Amino acid sequence: MKVTVIGAGNVGATCANVIAEKDIVNKVVLIDIKEGVAEGKALDIWETAPVNEYSTRVVGYTNDYTQTKNSEVVVITSGLPRKPGMSRDDLIATNAGIVRSVTENVIKHSPDAKIIVVSNPLDVMTYCAYLTAKVDSSKVFGMAGVLDTARYRAFIASELNISPKDVQAMLLGGHGDTMVPLPRYTTVSGIPVTELIPADKLNAIIDRAKNGGGEIVNLLGTSAWYAPGAAAAQMVESIVKNENRIFPCCALLNGQYGLKDIYLGVPVKLGRNGIEEIIELKLNDAEKELLNTSAKAVRGVMDVLDKQLAAAVAK
Repeated sequence: MKVTVIGAGNVGATCANVIAEKDIVNKVVLIDIKEGVAEGKALDIWETAPVNEYSTRVVGYTNDYTQTKNSEVVVITSGLPRKPGMSRDDLIATNAGIVRSVTENVIKHSPDAKIIVVSNPLDVMTYCAYLTAKVDSSKVFGMAGVLDTARYRAFIASELNISPKDVQAMLLGGHGDTMVPLPRYTTVSGIPVTELIPADKLNAIIDRAKNGGGEIVNLLGTSAWYAPGAAAAQMVESIVKNENRIFPCCALLNGQYGLKDIYLGVPVKLGRNGIEEIIELKLNDAEKELLNTSAKAVRGVMDVLDKQLAAAVAK
């Protein structure tokens, strides 16, 4: 079984490394546009195999998508970070062009692959990949919620001085400051987190989770990569092992939560066929309002892409 990771930057290389160490597939293929980068990082990862005791072969190629043929899962991390002076619309246009090109190559060689999008802006890039792939939406979804809940759970574990293994959490909505963490669906070994952490401290944790990416950027001057890479790898594991784990993922909604034709973070069952089921939680009025606010923000970004695509066709 083969898994491909497109983009050998920090996130992509970390994702490939974590997948390899899980020892769940025969081969991980790393692809990058820059000569030698994928080959070098793949070789470096492969040389850890004797130390970390795994058998998964890791190989890298420069822009050679023929090597990705018949991949079970493809993780797309390609894209550029937003640069000073670059507008949101410019970033969307630039990264949409990259994601479209990558997706076309992926589908050409692996038409049945499940595609996990990590590129930013996450929600709209997942939508872009779906439009390009022209496959069932159950096979195209985004990684955001797994990362966001990991941050949320880690902060709770720090507050309570406990193992993060015992913290379970769920959140909805777009990736960013409009995400909707759900304290009612957050537990510690089955104990509601609201019984363990005062409301003011829990709200502070929620705000920190919403801005988790920004906190890393402020500290490092660049985006995070260890947690995003590991989060994508966990999704890959659930698919290739057909675990049917329930994760918050960026999925296409068609009526769930009263929303339609929008990619948004919701809990899904993730298995061999990709999204096996979208799980619809019972939300109270306050949670519904927050989710609708998040959906409105995501819809606005999706509309930008739709207009750009329409303009391109008109030319």
